Amino acid sequence: MANSQNALIIFIKNPEKGKVKTRLADSVGEDKALEIYEILLNKTLEIVTNVNCKKFLYYSDKVVKEDKWNNNLFIKKLQKGNNLGERMLHAFSEVFAEDGIKNVAIIGSDCPSLPSTFIEKAFDELRYNSFVIGPAYDGGYYLLAMRALRYEIFEKIIWSGPYVLSDTLKKINKMVNTYYLLPALPDVDTLEDWELYKKSI
Repeated sequence: MANSQNALIIFIKNPEKGKVKTRLADSVGEDKALEIYEILLNKTLEIVTNVNCKKFLYYSDKVVKEDKWNNNLFIKKLQKGNNLGERMLHAFSEVFAEDGIKNVAIIGSDCPSLPSTFIEKAFDELRYNSFVIGPAYDGGYYLLAMRALRYEIFEKIIWSGPYVLSDTLKKINKMVNTYYLLPALPDVDTLEDWELYKKSI
């Protein structure tokens, strides 16, 4: 039985040629980039399947009922917004509005080295902190969790820049809220990232 107070949002892109891993595609081509993205999706599915929480899968373009994501395990929804901040805010708003949900975390599909225990740790730490963040090596974050919706941390952030994490922490400090940082992990965005990940497994 899933812990009904904890919810995990998973952001994915619909796996379509030319629409995923565009930086990677510059190096390896669109077909190979799509193949790698499918591997990342499979790994993400493996990571989240046994985490004890409600799970919300947010697609980038269209909700797909018949795919590898089990309709009995994942509540499927559509991302809405003009940038990543707006899309995350919309998803958090929807999930916090669900009955009984107290804690919400979000991840993407770019961090195949993420242990499922880190997600569980995030929910545990929300008992003592307002936010939990998993820093990514590139200056962003691979996980964000909170126990109450605070829209401020999604505003006025340059989302693909190197200061996403530091700007987010500044906002949390300005709100005088507490946070817990998980260990830093690498995202897979470039060919170099992918080669490093393959060496690690």
